[in-house]
Amino acid sequence: MSASQTPPATAVPGDDVPTLLVKIFGKDRPGITAGLFDTLAAYAVDVVDIEQVVTRGRITLCALVTTPAGGGGDGASEGDLRATVHSWAESLNLQAEIISGRGDNRPRGTGRSHVTVLGHPLTAESAAAIAAAITGTGGNIDRIFRLAKYPVTAVEFAVSGAATDALRSVLAPEAARLGVDVAVVAAGLQRRAQRLVVMDVDSTLIQDEVIELFAAHAGCEAEVAEVTAAAMRGELDFEQSLHARVALLRGLDASVVDLVRKEVRLTPGARTLVRTLKRLGYQVGVVSGGFTQVTDALQEELGLDFASANTLEIIDGRLTGRVTGEIVDRAGKARLLRRFAQEAGVPLAQTVAIGDGANDLDMLNTAGLGVAFNAKPVVRQAAHTAVNVPFLDTVLYLLGVTREEVEAAETHVE
Repeated sequence: MSASQTPPATAVPGDDVPTLLVKIFGKDRPGITAGLFDTLAAYAVDVVDIEQVVTRGRITLCALVTTPAGGGGDGASEGDLRATVHSWAESLNLQAEIISGRGDNRPRGTGRSHVTVLGHPLTAESAAAIAAAITGTGGNIDRIFRLAKYPVTAVEFAVSGAATDALRSVLAPEAARLGVDVAVVAAGLQRRAQRLVVMDVDSTLIQDEVIELFAAHAGCEAEVAEVTAAAMRGELDFEQSLHARVALLRGLDASVVDLVRKEVRLTPGARTLVRTLKRLGYQVGVVSGGFTQVTDALQEELGLDFASANTLEIIDGRLTGRVTGEIVDRAGKARLLRRFAQEAGVPLAQTVAIGDGANDLDMLNTAGLGVAFNAKPVVRQAAHTAVNVPFLDTVLYLLGVTREEVEAAETHVE
């Protein structure tokens, strides 16, 4: 295209350019948006901004447009536009409000973040406190919309004018006080870029502690459960506790592996989480202080991209009470997250880690977003954000995925 063919750039209205804010309210129905802009088109105005929301069947449609040139002759005036819009609105039993002003929206402050709030339920008190806390950091709420209404109420605040880290440090203790879950992530293109999600397995992807399932068959479930709980609270070194627990399984027939696989229960929402992430182009992996005898089966069942865990040694058809290979412990989980990210071609800043125990902390803090899922207190306090409802798919809302997108992914299962 030659210079003479290049279309002129559209000027952005300055603060001194007259503009009109046209607001339409009423019962929603198809065609309202098209009808408003058909009406405005007769006055040759330019569209500066549009915002529309429908709540319980009621529409609020806002259009910021330049003021008609007017000036006599065939030129239409602002008064003509006002009269025509009001007449059109009345014909549809809608209300119209037109406000004169100058320029566009005021410039937004530097620093953009998404603040996602999950409530079960989300009370007015909680919404007020979160909004006040955002304001207290110097942030401005530019937009609010609902991501989901079940199994939790999830809303997202688009915030400008405050640093993401500052928002997170203020909102985390406020969320804990209110009993809601809040996630704060930086805005930007990378938020919905292809990412990697890595999860812990025991008490995260699944409801069980796998070693306790094995222990039940060995008759030492109570003893193993006590050691497991202490390790997850961070009171014991994980590797030492692993060896101590696995030693109690010595002599079990290898056929117990198939029994344990059948006993494993996925966490509610786990299948939906993985399926939705995969359809959205995410890569998904698991790291576990449990055993490959179970994680390999989960990888095949759920179509996971990555999986790593400890391996129970089996000789002559019996468990030896030992594990083989590199131990997947607290540091090992973080190391595997880095490895998976490198293999997936995903920067660490675009990774998400989910876990519940103290041995997940390094992984949660290494990821771009670390989510403590129904976690122990020490983990909730150290992670970027926490989810305290028993539905694993609510993590999707922290990523900006709406319930409608989740339902669409479920509908298109192959």
